[in-house]
Amino acid sequence: MEETLSILLVDDDTVDRMAVRRALTKAGVRMELSEVGDCESAIAALKRNSYDCVFLDYRLPDQDGLTLIQKIRRAKIKVPLVVLTSQGDEQIAVELMKAGATDYLSKSRVSSETLAQVLRNAIRVYRAEMQLALADRHIRETNEELIRKNYELEKQQQQIELQNLKLLEASRLKTQFLATMSHELRTPLNAIIGFSQLLLRPKGAELTLQQKDMMQRILNNGKNLLVLLNEVLDFSNLEAGEMHLKPGIFDLSKIVNATVAEMRSLAEAKKLTVLVQNQLQNPMVFNDSVRVRQIITNLLSNAIKFTESGTIWIDIKEVGPNKVALTIGDTGIGIAAEHLNHIFEAFRQVDQSTTRKYPGTGLGLAIIDSLVQMMGGKIIIETQLGHGSMFSIEIPRQISLSNKDENRKKPRLSSQDNENYQYPPQSETSLGYRNQKL
Repeated sequence: MEETLSILLVDDDTVDRMAVRRALTKAGVRMELSEVGDCESAIAALKRNSYDCVFLDYRLPDQDGLTLIQKIRRAKIKVPLVVLTSQGDEQIAVELMKAGATDYLSKSRVSSETLAQVLRNAIRVYRAEMQLALADRHIRETNEELIRKNYELEKQQQQIELQNLKLLEASRLKTQFLATMSHELRTPLNAIIGFSQLLLRPKGAELTLQQKDMMQRILNNGKNLLVLLNEVLDFSNLEAGEMHLKPGIFDLSKIVNATVAEMRSLAEAKKLTVLVQNQLQNPMVFNDSVRVRQIITNLLSNAIKFTESGTIWIDIKEVGPNKVALTIGDTGIGIAAEHLNHIFEAFRQVDQSTTRKYPGTGLGLAIIDSLVQMMGGKIIIETQLGHGSMFSIEIPRQISLSNKDENRKKPRLSSQDNENYQYPPQSETSLGYRNQKL
């Protein structure tokens, strides 16, 4: 052994102590050996100093080695204990090991080889036990820490669940409030719009040009406000799950043409060209005509709003045996790639400031997304910032009454940022737009 070991020898027999000392020295053990002759001196020495190993005689003048071992272990003193006994009784050996002895050796077998071997084994076993105890303590501490963290996580989970309930209730109250307020505001607003229209009739009250201009402004602003309120009411119904499709058979081409005709004046006011191409072999579909018209209106309104100059085009065609696609494109401002994942969020607008250039509630695309999902369709977007956007709505030609609110899909978003991307697309199909100017 290269390290210097601190060893305590407990034996009242001088000759026996000398024999142990000589055997260890002969074995080449580097050591600092301390010697005492009774139990009380041994206990005192163990309390004062730290030892690598203790050799103790089984027969001591004040008590036997078994009692000494028990006292040492009760005092929580951790040290390898090797008992030297002049007796070969196996029963005594068993009792010694149960009491906490590391090993035992008959004095008749004491030699440099056996004593050194016993010493090495005792220290190796002791250190292994210490490492095991340390690992066990670490495991217990880790387990206690895990139990504590698990308890904290359970408390946090309970708090989160409680908070979620509060948020759900707040969302329900918000939705109910929006629906109630929208409904209540529509009644007086409809009256304002009705009286404004009545006063503007040729056979109505005689108004000066200035009064007619003011009345027309009242009518226009009333209609704009009604559109905003309708959007809020539709969104509230969608969020509350109270909006349901009312399908029927209708001509999709007529719906598109009628919607474009209604909004033509808005496009002409900005000097925008509106092109329509109808590639449908069979224009009849089974869907909710009111909601389809709402989708077209919102997309056209957005295209007109965000396009300062250029062209807006509408294309309707079959894309499968039971699927039709309606595409609305523009040469407007386009959408930045970082905003694509948020454009269908309710109340979300690229410019959230109160001084934004483009007004609105930020609900139009959210409502479109929800309606298209209810129909079992999808939205495909192609856009380039500064060059325009193209929204393609794909819906079943015949929606399923049983599954119209199920299997909702998220819209697939795509962005094309290469230099050659042009609006409108320069292809044989897009050339047909120019021949159908409205």
